[in-house]
Amino acid sequence: MKHIKESIKSKKFSRLEMLYGALGSLSLLYCISIFLFAGFGSYFFLIWAVIGCGFFFVAACVRYKVWQKVPKTLKRIFLTGVSLCLLWFIFIEGLIISGFSSDGKENLDYVIVLGAQVYKSGPSYTLKRRLDAAYDYAIENPNTVLIVSGGQGGNEPFPEAVGMYEYLVEKGLDENRVIMEDKSTNTYENLIFSRGIIEGLGVEEYKVGIVSNNFHVYRAVQLAKHNQYEDVYGISAPSYPYLQLNNMLREFFGVMKDFLTGHMKLFG
Repeated sequence: MKHIKESIKSKKFSRLEMLYGALGSLSLLYCISIFLFAGFGSYFFLIWAVIGCGFFFVAACVRYKVWQKVPKTLKRIFLTGVSLCLLWFIFIEGLIISGFSSDGKENLDYVIVLGAQVYKSGPSYTLKRRLDAAYDYAIENPNTVLIVSGGQGGNEPFPEAVGMYEYLVEKGLDENRVIMEDKSTNTYENLIFSRGIIEGLGVEEYKVGIVSNNFHVYRAVQLAKHNQYEDVYGISAPSYPYLQLNNMLREFFGVMKDFLTGHMKLFG
């Protein structure tokens, strides 16, 4: 009887195992739901499958008491490393969140609308939110010129700038107030090529707004400041709530990439 009780007890899951198992399941479900229902412009969403597998691995380590077999010194080094990484992640996410409330400034000379996924049927949800924010700003500030910036990706039927231009004109904006930049392939190029257009018009001093979804505004403005935009302001557009978690995680890696490659500073 004692043998049977011990056997049954050994098969029970601890609270930690259940927690990590639940987190792993939620991560996998989130990955699948993005694929099935939300649509995607890249394969970054697969990171949630990797995270889910990571949680399952941790659950297995708890189950088989692997952690208890690790030397104390290695435990301390590991926990210190994880703590520092977590603090750095929270810090960067805080910087990203700081751009959520950006609403620009009145009477800007130019507003650059950063491109995103376009389909044959028109702009994606993400891009529509950017275009709607730019349109609203343009209506309130009639002397501002919009630059729609975005080239053609491998999974797009035409350059993003073309779809953006058509959307704004069909919405009622004067076509003479919209300039297309259709060569860029990323945010860095969006800003470099758009600045080239402005300065190509013979303008030396100008105030610029940058429209993007809330999670992307901080990085866009910092990239602009680091690339000779002296008077620049972010204009935040809403983003798809269900994808916000995925977007925030992706943006962390975007900030790190541009920071480490010298394309931007975290402050200033």
